[in-house]
Amino acid sequence: MDYHERLTAPAWYWLVAIVFGVSSVVAVGFWYGPWVAAAGALVVTAATTVLLAWAGRTDVAVNEKGLRVGPSVLEWPYVGRVEALDAEATRELLGVKADARAFTVEKAWLTESVVVTVDDAADPHPYWVIGSRRPAQLADAIERRRAEVRA
Repeated sequence: MDYHERLTAPAWYWLVAIVFGVSSVVAVGFWYGPWVAAAGALVVTAATTVLLAWAGRTDVAVNEKGLRVGPSVLEWPYVGRVEALDAEATRELLGVKADARAFTVEKAWLTESVVVTVDDAADPHPYWVIGSRRPAQLADAIERRRAEVRA
């Protein structure tokens, strides 16, 4: 595997969830009593853990089969131009310059991305936009593997 990244939620999301959960439990505890507060704490903790774990379960990988983002794979014969985008370019590409047919995998906590054009006339997606914490490394890994496959 040339590159692997899991798009997990950052630590400060977990901190905000904990603060929200504690404040909710304290408020409920003062009103309904300690047993309801304890039950509420379990429910809030379970719900926020499941929600944040679900939100950060997407994997991005570059390997011999192609570029894999979650369950989707773009095989090497169809990988076109690759470009790492900074925060401003990502915002533009996902905003005013967006193509509704594009395949996008973005998370609210990721500001930078990589755009990969699709060289397949049968594919309905003109390009993929993939959020990443390390877009330059991801773009480099895609370019290296694509060059090996085409050589």
